[in-house]
Amino acid sequence: MEHKIHQGRNVKRFREMLGIKQEMLAFDLGDDWNQKKISLLEQKEVIEVPMLQQIAAVLKIPVEAFQNFDEEQAINIISNTFNDEAFIGNSGGSYHINPVEKIIALHDQKIALYERMLQEKDEMMARLEKLLESK
Repeated sequence: MEHKIHQGRNVKRFREMLGIKQEMLAFDLGDDWNQKKISLLEQKEVIEVPMLQQIAAVLKIPVEAFQNFDEEQAINIISNTFNDEAFIGNSGGSYHINPVEKIIALHDQKIALYERMLQEKDEMMARLEKLLESK
């Protein structure tokens, strides 16, 4: 049986990684959105492309991330390649992957994500201040 990608769960994962609450996403999506609608959306296995595009624009994440990210597959890839004997085979030979280099690359990715989250927080604070001023 083929494992299906749950797009709603992916929306939730990326939203949480960015530290954005359902209420804030609802606010950014517009007047006809609220926390409950976001919660229901995150339960849907498949989300319509126009809706994914809207969410992608708000979260500044490619639509493909919601459509293709498979946590199970990512864990399998990491567990199968993250060791001293890891190699990528091709017709020309194999390439050994140094786990230390992999750790450094992951560390750099975490720093980039953290910097982006800080930027998102600043933008979110500006949006909240704007919202408070309008009330």
